[in-house]
Amino acid sequence: MKISEQEIRPQEVFNEYLSLTEKDVQTYFAGVERQEYLCPVCGKPGEEWVNKSGFNYQKCATCYSVFVSPRPVREAFDAYYTDSPSTKFWATTFYKVTEAARREKLWKPKAQLIKDTIKKMEGNNPVQYIIDIGGGYGVFDEEIKKIIDCEPIIIEPSVHLAKICREKGFQVIEAFMEDLQPDQLPLGRKCFVSFELFEHLHDPLTFLQTVFNTMNSSDIFIFTTLSGMGLDIQVLKENAKALSPPHHLNFLNPKSVSVLLERSGFEVLEAITPGTLDIDILRNNQQFIKDDFWKNILGYLSEDKLSSFQEFISKSGLSSHMMITCRKP
Repeated sequence: MKISEQEIRPQEVFNEYLSLTEKDVQTYFAGVERQEYLCPVCGKPGEEWVNKSGFNYQKCATCYSVFVSPRPVREAFDAYYTDSPSTKFWATTFYKVTEAARREKLWKPKAQLIKDTIKKMEGNNPVQYIIDIGGGYGVFDEEIKKIIDCEPIIIEPSVHLAKICREKGFQVIEAFMEDLQPDQLPLGRKCFVSFELFEHLHDPLTFLQTVFNTMNSSDIFIFTTLSGMGLDIQVLKENAKALSPPHHLNFLNPKSVSVLLERSGFEVLEAITPGTLDIDILRNNQQFIKDDFWKNILGYLSEDKLSSFQEFISKSGLSSHMMITCRKP
């Protein structure tokens, strides 16, 4: 299914969201204590990469991960996500404007992809439950329930979003993943999923260790996040809308996130970048491209050649949309 950036992120409403975010950065993070943060994978100081909205992004010279350092203390992020105007705008106005397109273009294909991945990885021990970490509005759970015989359970700390998911008939655990107790989940094999959450985490290693400790042996964990080695991020740098502080703090890549997962005890089954929007994003932001090579590529190649180029980017692990499948041994 062909998809464009405009369909899932209409420029006018997305720019309004980014404008609100700029104001919130001053409200919630100006003057807040910041602490030096080492590469979450290598444990080494990073090299200066770009600065955006007062947030400093560093790049690890060893594993190519990109991360914010120095990093505001977690309490500032908790306050921001609880009560900021931009967060409310995303959860209400932005969601309503884009819900139909996102359901068709993002969530239905993602549900099919997750189903296919589960069937490929589960073997003779079928998955009985899908545990959706940060389930939001429950749209993924609505779609996956239509096509697979598994019961979704949503972990969602937001009172507002948890209420919406309950009204849709889902079992909801209203808590942060870090506060979940294993006995709150039913027995039976589970597949944990998490979508576009990892890049927001203040402490990725602690999150992964929490998920691992909650899982039983042979349970599966599938999550999507942003890759710092993604083409649009590497070319656009500080002008990439994916670099969106204070939301996005961590940009690992298929290689580096695999190292971090294995350190946390997981067995990595697959690390891919199935994204389809990198070229479209570059075309929509040509005014920010400084490298003549990429400008010429976008102007020179025909539509079908650009489509083939996007397929090459995705298959080569160089799309900014990344999906990881792992298992607790």
